[in-house]
Amino acid sequence: MILLALAIAPIFIIIFYIFIKDKYEKEPTRLLVYNFLLGAIVSIMITTLLYIVIDIPLPLKNHDSIFEQFIKAFFVVGLSEEFSKYIIIRYYSQPHEEYNEPFDGIVYAVMVSMGFAATENVMYVLQGGMEVAIIRAFTAVPAHATFAILMGYFMGKAKFSKNRFILNLTGLFFAILFHGAYDFFLFIDFIPGIWMGAFISLFVGIVFARKAIRKHQFNSHFNIQGARGNKEL
Repeated sequence: MILLALAIAPIFIIIFYIFIKDKYEKEPTRLLVYNFLLGAIVSIMITTLLYIVIDIPLPLKNHDSIFEQFIKAFFVVGLSEEFSKYIIIRYYSQPHEEYNEPFDGIVYAVMVSMGFAATENVMYVLQGGMEVAIIRAFTAVPAHATFAILMGYFMGKAKFSKNRFILNLTGLFFAILFHGAYDFFLFIDFIPGIWMGAFISLFVGIVFARKAIRKHQFNSHFNIQGARGNKEL
């Protein structure tokens, strides 16, 4: 029970943080729960399927190959996981009428991502114990949230733009880019000290994610000050 609590605690801390940051028009609890559950169940299923499909033509066996670890990080893990989340946001969340301001892209992307992270984290923590729970609370879980915010920023803009297709794919691209970079530096652990690159990339992602949150808060359709500023520009 303690391990389970440790596994899900960072998930709900991040959800609460994003809920607080959604200043002007809160999303319905029902929809938040649905997106979380889709991330926890459907996203995991899609990811598993994509792992199989992508892995078949890419039999990666040489752990000490930088090239193979690059392919694994970006095109197997990063692409599979982020695309599975993207599909849910694009075809379930984004078309919904409650998705009515750019910040909602961040909210729903984080909910889907935290659903995915919850399932993944519970599995890892129950296998690895308390040490794994503590490490992942400050690494993998915030990383999933960061990738989601970057994706959600562009997908939030997409619904209210004529360039919806390009912006949606831009969000997917940046999520894969930062996810792949984070995993790549962890995968090439045969190079001493290279793992620091994972935390540098995560730090850069967090900086961009914080800027994305502030920008969508200011440009919210429900923020009178932001709306006036946009008109004046």
